[in-house]
Amino acid sequence: MYTKDNIFAKNQRINSFQLSKLHTFEVAARHNSFSLAAEELSMTPSAISHRINKLEEELGIILFVRSHRKITLTEEGERIYIALNKTLNELNQEVMDVKSGDISGELTIYSRPSFAQCWLVPRIYSFKKQYPSIELNILTGNENINFQGYGIDAAIYFDEQIPQKLWYKELMEESIIPVCTQEYADQLNLIERPENLKYTTLLHDNQAWDYNSHHGEWTLWANENGIPNIDDIPSISFDRSDLAVTAAMNNAGIAMGRLSLVKKRLVTGELITPFVGTQLQCAQKYYVVRASHNPSQKLALFLSWLINEVEQQ
Repeated sequence: MYTKDNIFAKNQRINSFQLSKLHTFEVAARHNSFSLAAEELSMTPSAISHRINKLEEELGIILFVRSHRKITLTEEGERIYIALNKTLNELNQEVMDVKSGDISGELTIYSRPSFAQCWLVPRIYSFKKQYPSIELNILTGNENINFQGYGIDAAIYFDEQIPQKLWYKELMEESIIPVCTQEYADQLNLIERPENLKYTTLLHDNQAWDYNSHHGEWTLWANENGIPNIDDIPSISFDRSDLAVTAAMNNAGIAMGRLSLVKKRLVTGELITPFVGTQLQCAQKYYVVRASHNPSQKLALFLSWLINEVEQQ
């Protein structure tokens, strides 16, 4: 098929005309179809076929085996396609890096465990999609950390104490309300009957705002809603709000849920609020803290993304 004159020379570089044809080849190979390639490129199938034929002549390589209404890559064509696809992916990554200011490297965020589990982590894919070159590290814990020497760029706290001598920004308020499964509520006749709490097991975060807050969330909620003797009800305590909620989802009891963290469970019906209209706004709020008033470009991008996510929820 090919003569010595039209075979691609061993040391010859691909020219701009061949790059255009290689793009056509990539689309045809991806679809395994000249017709589908024609639709994507707004061309006719015959024009696609002509371009591929010309590319094969210029390269001196048969790229496709043609049969009736079907094309398949040859072994050589498969190798060219894999190399081309890899190159295009790498080029696309470089373009994204340039568009984001070529911002790369590590960024370490410290967060309360429940907030990370229920709110931050489910949304983190969108940050990574926007800034793929930033290597994000998420650390969790209940203590307030010392930024010096820990390599932490920012922390997300849930507290009513305003941090001293640190930059901070309030993210959002929080409310608490009891949550359980429909099955548990039906079993103990809880719907709109908070007096039946005495038959339940209370599930709670005993580090809601300090290391020994015990069932303080339940006490605050009960006092607000006129429910006596809450201390006499059996309970199970955890050091994380999301663990109490997980226990509730498995019918271990009724949990004091933080509304922003259980909202998705309520929408799906995995959990219900048996006492509608009894939610209590917390004194504590979520806020983000950093040591410096002048954040790095990576941190500035993360903070902007974080605030945008809060505003869109």
